[in-house]
Amino acid sequence: MLTDRVETELELLERHIIILNTVIQKGPIGIMKLSEETGIPNHRVRYSLRVLEQERLIAPSTQGAVAPDEAIEFMREFESFIVRLREKIDGINAMV
Repeated sequence: MLTDRVETELELLERHIIILNTVIQKGPIGIMKLSEETGIPNHRVRYSLRVLEQERLIAPSTQGAVAPDEAIEFMREFESFIVRLREKIDGINAMV
């Protein structure tokens, strides 16, 4: 279906945000604890951590993942992204 890819990407984004938010609030935190805290399977937590590290939104440490200052700034910017996304969705919804 035309919307399947959008839905899949949003679910992935949601998972990354859940992981990032948990690292910000409870870091340093390891994979097992993140999985326990979020209910997300270990292999998916690991993938999200890899993506977030590539984006420089988390950093590894000997005690687990930690969030640098850039992560806090990203979350502030993410709020405005969500507002823009809602506006686009509202515009699309007005067409149907």
